[in-house]
Amino acid sequence: MARSKRQVTAGRPRRFGRTRSAASGARRVWPYVLMAWERWQSLSPEEKERYKKQARGYMNRGKQALEAQRRKRPPR
Repeated sequence: MARSKRQVTAGRPRRFGRTRSAASGARRVWPYVLMAWERWQSLSPEEKERYKKQARGYMNRGKQALEAQRRKRPPR
């Protein structure tokens, strides 16, 4: 397991630790985002619509699963 780069000095956390790690994460993921965007731009309108329809289906399944989970859990 990788060690965290975050350091604590004299009981005080560093001020910009999260900002720095978010920026580093964004730099790491940027090439993948760019490749996905380029691939999306190269799709035909029919293929784009098919992917959108598929994503809407996944969204609806997720909502239904959340609702079913809420109905099973008794109110607090």
